[in-house]
Amino acid sequence: MSQSHVTAPTITERYIETTPKSHALHERAMQSLPGGNTRTTLHMQPYPFYFDHGVGCRVYDVDGSERIDFLNNYTSLILGHAHPQVVAAVEQQLRRGMSMAAPTELEIALAETLKRRLPSIDLLRFTNSGSEATLMALRAARAYTGRAKIAKFAGSYHGSHDYAAAEPTADAATQRMGVPAAVAETLVMLPFNDAAAVEQRIAAHRHELAAVIIEPVIGAGGVIAPQPGFLEALRAITTEHGIVLIFDEVIAFRLGYHGAQGYFGIKPDLTTLGKIIGGGLPVGAIGGRAEIMAVFDPHRPDHIGHGGTFNANPLTMVAGLATLEQLTPQVYDQLAALARELRQKMRALFDELGIAAQINQIGSLFNIHFSDQPVIDYATVCASDRELIGQLQLAALNNGVAFASRGMGCLSTPMTSHEIDACVTAIRRGLHDLIP
Repeated sequence: MSQSHVTAPTITERYIETTPKSHALHERAMQSLPGGNTRTTLHMQPYPFYFDHGVGCRVYDVDGSERIDFLNNYTSLILGHAHPQVVAAVEQQLRRGMSMAAPTELEIALAETLKRRLPSIDLLRFTNSGSEATLMALRAARAYTGRAKIAKFAGSYHGSHDYAAAEPTADAATQRMGVPAAVAETLVMLPFNDAAAVEQRIAAHRHELAAVIIEPVIGAGGVIAPQPGFLEALRAITTEHGIVLIFDEVIAFRLGYHGAQGYFGIKPDLTTLGKIIGGGLPVGAIGGRAEIMAVFDPHRPDHIGHGGTFNANPLTMVAGLATLEQLTPQVYDQLAALARELRQKMRALFDELGIAAQINQIGSLFNIHFSDQPVIDYATVCASDRELIGQLQLAALNNGVAFASRGMGCLSTPMTSHEIDACVTAIRRGLHDLIP
């Protein structure tokens, strides 16, 4: 099968024909929300399907269509939808109260659970999102070191705040995003998986850098794992120059029982968390070395003030505790084995069809890239055929499978080989619709 492809209006037409209620809701949303959207990641052409309910690894839209969910709210629903233990814990807490202006024992319990899984964390603080967690981690690093600059990696995603969105060169496009030039000027961009270049750039800015923030496995940017020795080199040079190393594990924490840092054997100074630790409810967290986290201690006159009406709200805490209780080392191993099965079967499909494709997979995460070269950094992601993967996502929706428009997906515990085969079949049918 040739990899040259054409626009496939029949795929869009079929989608529109089968989602009339979603179409109507999107038109209604356009009257109240900019572009009909309040969450940019859900924007798609011609419009997203509107969720009605989910059970296990399946979701149902307002038109009654069933799809196997390989997106799981962008990796956060590792137990799938409406897991009985999570639902029971939330229902019980609902009757006791949803939030209050007082701490609860629940936040202590979840913090203790996370500390047991992540030995790099001495102290921990909850937020309401991963974006907020990375924002506060960067601020803590600047307060602790007295330095202003932050280094991050091309292709990584750390949320939507200024430091996450900005690029080092404050060009017109950056200004249009509303990021001040002063913020962009405090950033240093690093290339993922190029240890020599990273060491050189960090050394050049060593007296100015407060922190290096990294996704140990780039998630939204393509599920890109570090090359052997890369994280070790980064740990060594940041330690040498007194730079705070921040692991953004908002996505990567689902790699294993001890997160990505346990998976790779690297101990960061700070860790940011989100997604699965909230059991499907809004959450974030920042944790790390006691002397750095002490900048948040309100007993200190010079502490960082960090409020949040819903920080550590009891509903999120009980959902997170119920979720982590289910996630034993054996469960992580089973998810990874199933993801490897998916990668192997997709690899066989693309080889059979003569399509140049890469399947990046680690743990329960995967990403399809239409490329004839390994995808190991931002440049190789950009060189892939991103138009085709976007079209395949819509075609897969038509065939009963949901994953991200950039080709990213993940597994949940209710899945079996049956869902793996269904995913491969949906991709086969979608490609048949797309590529003559």
